[in-house]
Amino acid sequence: MRFLIVTGMSGGGKTVATRYLEDTGAFCVDNLPPVMMVKFMEACESSSLQRKFAALAVDVRSGEFFDAHAVATLITEARHLGHRIELLFLEASDEVLLTRYKETRRDHPLAGDRKSLTEAIAEEREMLQPLREMADYVVDTSALRPKALQRRLQDILATDSESVQLHIEVMSFGFKRGLPRQADLVFDVRFLPNPFYIEGLGRHTGLDEDVRSFVMEHPVTEAFMAHAQGMLDFLMPHYVEEGKHRLMIAIGCTGGAHRSVAIAEAIGGYLRDQGRKVAVNHRDLDLEQAYWKTIEAKE
Repeated sequence: MRFLIVTGMSGGGKTVATRYLEDTGAFCVDNLPPVMMVKFMEACESSSLQRKFAALAVDVRSGEFFDAHAVATLITEARHLGHRIELLFLEASDEVLLTRYKETRRDHPLAGDRKSLTEAIAEEREMLQPLREMADYVVDTSALRPKALQRRLQDILATDSESVQLHIEVMSFGFKRGLPRQADLVFDVRFLPNPFYIEGLGRHTGLDEDVRSFVMEHPVTEAFMAHAQGMLDFLMPHYVEEGKHRLMIAIGCTGGAHRSVAIAEAIGGYLRDQGRKVAVNHRDLDLEQAYWKTIEAKE
């Protein structure tokens, strides 16, 4: 039986994830005290359940029963016992988590009379770091709507955990909104010619053909892509040999709408052509487009 342990930041999307997994036919248990994980797995595998998949949500709501280091140890021991376990970690930026809590008006599990919401989020992020480091899948839901998160979960459910696969996410972003925390490799492409200053291109994005052509057909871009592809060709087999399950490649420009988007799409396409499993995500594209619409409305 396949087990997916769902954990991560409060407000990161665990409820949406477990509800979707349950709709797909998975046997789901929410807020399971970690000490019961192995017994639960043993019960599932010895029962007459006709399901091949179970999801367990484990997080700080367990209070004194939760310790991330202990959970990590339990997962390692359970794997040694032969249980087929994968770990999904859901997170979001501090700003997004603050907004979500303010919108729902719910209390953070770690917040109290003497601890602000900001302090609770920071404490939880530090507490959960051991699980984030060992996770098979890390998904940042900051810019993901429920349907997009469901598509990510579909990709996870489609994997075969018994064989080592490297799941790659290529993310474009804007440096003005900060580095993505979960990135393994970061390429800074702010040295490339910027179409933002070219008449007729500024309000378009790296998904549009005119911007894509402007960026990709420049000689310095061609040279960069040759070097980047050579580096990825060298790294991928070593990551697979190491047993790495996930890799995030972050491509950053100033705003996250032109150069980084075009390069992210190009690198994603290159890796797909090699038979790699790749998802491409544009973190700041919607924010940039919303900003432009606001400017246009004022004009």
